[in-house]
Amino acid sequence: STKAFAVPRRRAAALILSTYIFSGIGLHETAFAQPSVGLREYIDSFDGYSFQYPQNWIQVRGAGADIFFRDPYVLDENISVEISSPSSSKYKSVEDLGPPEEAGKKVLKQYLTEFMSTRLGVRRESNILSTSSRVAGDGRMYYQVEVNIKSYANNNELAVMPEARVARLEWDRRYLSVLGVENNQLYELRLQTPENVFMEEEYDLRQVMDSFRVNKISA
Repeated sequence: STKAFAVPRRRAAALILSTYIFSGIGLHETAFAQPSVGLREYIDSFDGYSFQYPQNWIQVRGAGADIFFRDPYVLDENISVEISSPSSSKYKSVEDLGPPEEAGKKVLKQYLTEFMSTRLGVRRESNILSTSSRVAGDGRMYYQVEVNIKSYANNNELAVMPEARVARLEWDRRYLSVLGVENNQLYELRLQTPENVFMEEEYDLRQVMDSFRVNKISA
């Protein structure tokens, strides 16, 4: 048997924040990717992880994640890190989640749970694009999961006649997760970006994913 996917639900606050406050940009509008600006390293020696991020991104405090950066121009493009509670599960390896395919299903299920909406006429389409594992230069195994989620909403959810309720695309996003285990905890790096921006920034974003490392915390 495999352990439950135990990254805290506090991440929902970060998702809600990025979706409903930072994001006024749907696919029906245009999100312009900025030219590559280089990467900067973020190191959290207290919690035991590090990664690189675009150096012009800004940190947002109080977003609910352990750390949260966002693009100042593409407002629904961001990166965050979540860490499981030590009291929830004791992880020895990322393989405790099962094979990458099983981890991918858990990641997608978690995203969809966090995106549940009480609005009438909202529909979500989701798809796991890829799952993989790799051993990084630090000798640890990491899982990578990529999913696409599209959100549709009716233009007039209170209309009596079905033909008056036309579904429109609100947003179309790529979610990239990197999972690693250290200190008996599960760490997840999360990247969120509009699909049209991902196509322009794929090289930089994959560099960010590959840079994620978890580290032993000194006693």
